[in-house]
Amino acid sequence: MPSVHLLLLLAAYQYKFGRNVETMCQHLIDDVAVGWDELGTDLLDGAPPALVNALTGGDHWPSRTLDHLVTPDGSPPVRMSVTDTTADEQDMQWGYVLHTEGIEVISLLHEDLGPVVDWATDPRTVFNDHPAAWSCLDPAPTIRVPRSTPSQSAPATAPAKAGTTRPATRR
Repeated sequence: MPSVHLLLLLAAYQYKFGRNVETMCQHLIDDVAVGWDELGTDLLDGAPPALVNALTGGDHWPSRTLDHLVTPDGSPPVRMSVTDTTADEQDMQWGYVLHTEGIEVISLLHEDLGPVVDWATDPRTVFNDHPAAWSCLDPAPTIRVPRSTPSQSAPATAPAKAGTTRPATRR
């Protein structure tokens, strides 16, 4: 759901990955053999404690990958490409695609494309989680924007190369 995964990804980009989408892609995509079971609060490393608390309510949990899976024949699991058929079969409802300008949020139950949420969006923004609200023709459906912005104390790094578009995670 965007109210959970999108906010973790925004905060991770802004703090843990120092606003570098290539570094974030390396961690979330390239360094994982199969995929993600759960994105955890370790993605908030480097974020201000007040922001971490606002996003998690003080709870902490680790990210977990699916790399521990064993196939019925004992062979190592492999990453599969996600199509509409496999998304339906696996009950996936949301897709998140990392672009240089932001995260495209796709409601897989309704569309193949979605609005792009700018990387500078405050991670405390409250988004609508109803899948039909995430139309590619409309801006991201915010419910409430925070009154003040969090500290942008994360070290700035070189921006990602133009044209980078990578799928991040699908849930």
